Amino acid sequence: MAAFGRVLDVMDELREKCPWDRKQTNESLRPNTIEETYELCDALMRDDAGNICKELGDVLLHVVFYAKIGQEREQFDIADVCHKLCDKLIFRHPHVYGDAVAETAGDVLKSWELIKQKEKGGNKTVLSGVPVALPSVIKAERIQEKARNVGFDWEQREDVWQKVQEELGELRAEIEKGDRQRSEEELGDYLFSLINMARLYHINADNALERTNQKFISRFNYVEARAKEQGRSLKDMSLEEMDELWNEAKKN
Repeated sequence: MAAFGRVLDVMDELREKCPWDRKQTNESLRPNTIEETYELCDALMRDDAGNICKELGDVLLHVVFYAKIGQEREQFDIADVCHKLCDKLIFRHPHVYGDAVAETAGDVLKSWELIKQKEKGGNKTVLSGVPVALPSVIKAERIQEKARNVGFDWEQREDVWQKVQEELGELRAEIEKGDRQRSEEELGDYLFSLINMARLYHINADNALERTNQKFISRFNYVEARAKEQGRSLKDMSLEEMDELWNEAKKN
C-alpha cells in the first residue's frame, strides 16, 4: 500500500535527519505512546471521526517508530511485526482458517484463552496475559473476562446483586470500625463486584465512569462560570448556593 510505504519513508528520513527523532529510544517514547493512546481513547469516546483519524495516525507513528528502532538494533523490522500479527490472527481464528466451528462471538471467546495458551511462548496461565500496567478498572474487566472464558462466572447474572450488597455491607462495617487498611481492601472488593455486575449487564465500566467524569466537569464548570458572572468566588459561597447553581447546570 503506497500510503504505508510513504509513512516508512518519512520515518527513515526523520530518523536520519531530525536531531529529536534521532535521539529517541524505546524508553523515551513510552510516555508519549501512553499519552497518544489516551488521546485516541478520548476521541473514540466522543465519536469524533476527524480526531479519531488524526489520533490513529499518531498511534501508527509510534508503532512504526518502535519497529524502526528494532530494525536499527537488528532485532526485528516492520515486516516482522506485520507477519507476527498475521500469524497470530490466523492461529487464533481456527473457525475462519481451519475446521473449527464458532457460530457466535461467545463461542469464539470460550476458546480464546485455550488457543492463546497453546501458542509458542503464549500465556502459561489464564490470567498471565493481563498486562500489569493496565489502569485498575480496565484490568478488573480483563481479569473477569478471562475467567469467564474458561467457565468461571455466575450461572445467573442476577445473582451478582447479592454479591454487590454483601461487599457493600462489609465495606460499611470496616469504615464504621475506623480500620483504614481493611476499609481500603473492602472498597476494592466492592468496586470489583460493581465492575463484575457491569460486565454481566454489558455495561463498560470504564466508559461509564469516564462519561460521569465528563458530566461532572461540564456541570462544575457551569457552576464556576455562573459564580464569576455574579462576581463571586466558589470558596466564598455556601454549599447551598453552589447546589442551587448545580441544579441549574443539570437542567442545561
